[in-house]
Amino acid sequence: MAELSDDELLDALGVEVASIHTASRTPFEERIIAGFKDIQRFFEEQKRLPVNAEGRDIFERLYAVRLDQLRKLAEARAVLSEFDTHGLLGATASASTQVDELSEEALLAELGVSTDASANDDDITVLRHVRTSTERREAEEIADRTPCKDFTKFKPLFEQAERELGSEVRKALRFGRDATIQEHDFFILEGQFAYVAEMGETIKMASGHNDARLRVIYSNGTESNLLLRSLQKALWKDDTGRRLTSPSMGPLFSDETEPEDIETGTIYVLRSLSTHPYVAEHRELIHKIGVTGGKVEIRISGADKDATYLLAGVEVVATYKLHNVNRVRMENLFHRIFSSAQIDITIDDRFGNPVKPREWFLVPLQVIDEAVERILDGSITEFAYDPKKASLVSID
Repeated sequence: MAELSDDELLDALGVEVASIHTASRTPFEERIIAGFKDIQRFFEEQKRLPVNAEGRDIFERLYAVRLDQLRKLAEARAVLSEFDTHGLLGATASASTQVDELSEEALLAELGVSTDASANDDDITVLRHVRTSTERREAEEIADRTPCKDFTKFKPLFEQAERELGSEVRKALRFGRDATIQEHDFFILEGQFAYVAEMGETIKMASGHNDARLRVIYSNGTESNLLLRSLQKALWKDDTGRRLTSPSMGPLFSDETEPEDIETGTIYVLRSLSTHPYVAEHRELIHKIGVTGGKVEIRISGADKDATYLLAGVEVVATYKLHNVNRVRMENLFHRIFSSAQIDITIDDRFGNPVKPREWFLVPLQVIDEAVERILDGSITEFAYDPKKASLVSID
């Protein structure tokens, strides 16, 4: 029997071969669609249309102007009709502007997108004045603030916190050293005091992490209802971001030793500079946690010749002073907490003998900071480290 072609074979099997049509769009149309999707995302997240008004976030104002212009352009509405699932374009737009009356550059300018003469006009990935989705999301997480109508009751709290900071009753410490956020905590974010006035119920996110909606009041009289993890990220990214300690916070986090304290050691957290493939791949997550009664610099000298330090140099990423605490027990406590995340790696020492270094853990620095805080307040017994979630989880 003669061999059948692919089409004949499919026909014999009763499979209908349909022509595949691919729709191609011009760079001009792609830019319009991309800009409209930004507006849709804003609407879905904020549950309202963007408004171009003084005091609003710059991106919201840009979206509002862009939406107004899209409503005016007949060709834009035609291109976007299949994407307008929320009816944002509506039928209340002002008289349509004929697209033929505008050049492509003028039309893009109307849409809030500038054309840089040095840029490739055919490159649809180059959108001026439009940040990446990650940058926009991060900006909107912290920038969507509204006037605080009951600010008068919070103003005295800010004034008191400022006085306590000036008199050193409170201290402003780098946020990374304690990543927890609780109701009534004070922070410094982008040069302003931020006060966590309310914390909602715990939310289980799709990623598996727990989160919560916060009501955060700022010292300039505004407020926002951002998520707890969004505030954490904002504080981590802000080089000047700080936590204000409570007046009763103990000496573990103190930068200065009080006269009645007896310093018994220093907790140190190291990051390896090893070129070992596994270490290099996970460098930002692999940390060594140790305690020394002397200077950390002396402790880590000669690290590149010591298998304990993976035969490589190290950098100190965090230190905490210990006062009136048994440093050996403290070190053992840390190692017990993170035992499930101890890395399993074997290297050869200078003499070719296999060595399995201890005290190295696959744990984010912010989780180590949280563990220190929970050791301080005694709540560490209620938590365990979950390597899959890379976080401390409550023991039910």
